[in-house]
Amino acid sequence: MPTLLLLRHGRTTANSSGLLAGRTPGVDLDDYGQEQARALPGRLAGVPLALVVHSPLLRCARTVAPLREARPELPVHADERVTECDYGRWTNRPLKELAETELMRTVRVQPSAVVFPEGEALRDVQHRVVAAVREWDARVAEEHGADAVWLMCTHGDNIKAVVADALGMHLDLFQRLLPHPASVTAIRYTEPPMLLRFGDTGDLGEFVPQTEAATRDVAETTESPVGGGA
Repeated sequence: MPTLLLLRHGRTTANSSGLLAGRTPGVDLDDYGQEQARALPGRLAGVPLALVVHSPLLRCARTVAPLREARPELPVHADERVTECDYGRWTNRPLKELAETELMRTVRVQPSAVVFPEGEALRDVQHRVVAAVREWDARVAEEHGADAVWLMCTHGDNIKAVVADALGMHLDLFQRLLPHPASVTAIRYTEPPMLLRFGDTGDLGEFVPQTEAATRDVAETTESPVGGGA
């Protein structure tokens, strides 16, 4: 099966100011987030991406913009299903203020029970994002083959929800996962799915085909069901 690289968008002005951005329009990358975006083409140098899918929100479009400029031939698609959670009345409020609410305690310990006021249920977020990921992965396999690599740029909670699903974890455990801005998480939907990397902010050379790193870190590890890999 193809390899999915899940990219969290770069750091935003809301991240650095402690606001819950949600779907607020116009939330852009801060200076550091722009540096992270500019570094992306270099991190992915040599990785033969079949396509890119991203959340339609500005911060995700900005994150993949340098990659699009570096590879103008690369197909890029925006997909509403991988947009940020609709936080309803919580949108654009300070996280310090929200931390004192009873609902935030539920967010931390039982996210499957959370429905944000006038917003979305976290279980519905997981359902739509996982459905989109698996549909795109099947499309990539059909059009580009089982060895293809593709990238999706989305949001932190979405990545946590996809990883939880891939690992067979209950949604109530997904708060134990923390993908940082501009980090890459790699999944391959074998049977069972395999988490190849989580929250990686460094080199991605293992996904360049026909290299020593690719052979060591991808092929041997994913083909061996026992022993922990190389």
